[in-house]
Amino acid sequence: MNLARKDDLKYTQNYKKQKYTYNDYLAKEGRWELLNGQFWNMAPAPYPKHQKVLFYMAKEMEKHFNCPNCEIYISPIDWKIDDENVVQPDIAIFCEEPTKQYFSKTPPLIVEVLSPSTAIKDINLKYKLYEKAGVKYYIMVEPNEEFADIFMLKNDSFEFQ
Repeated sequence: MNLARKDDLKYTQNYKKQKYTYNDYLAKEGRWELLNGQFWNMAPAPYPKHQKVLFYMAKEMEKHFNCPNCEIYISPIDWKIDDENVVQPDIAIFCEEPTKQYFSKTPPLIVEVLSPSTAIKDINLKYKLYEKAGVKYYIMVEPNEEFADIFMLKNDSFEFQ
């Protein structure tokens, strides 16, 4: 997959060495994610194909989803993993009522639709973060190649399915 290039980092990451927290995140304007205490810009808006795939995935999941205690959510929705990590997965299943601003419990399933501006983050940083947080299923969809990589957590590590 050629989506993730080192050059893309300069467009998305704030290179300050300072560690930021959830309180800093709340004060930030625009759409951001906080990963390992660093801000990652969510702009520009996703490509139309990204949004089309996202909508299709959510619609198909809804058709087959049957859990009275859980709900499917589409970004933007905040999952506060801890004080230095707040993410906005493209699709997530949460089995809790959100606080006014975020979810706090680990979702059993997350879907990320890759795009040139987010691929490095989704493939590397979020993969490790979701694995460590205990997400049971992580699906990365590559819309241009029309395939998905599915990972299942086994013994605290993701395994390709």
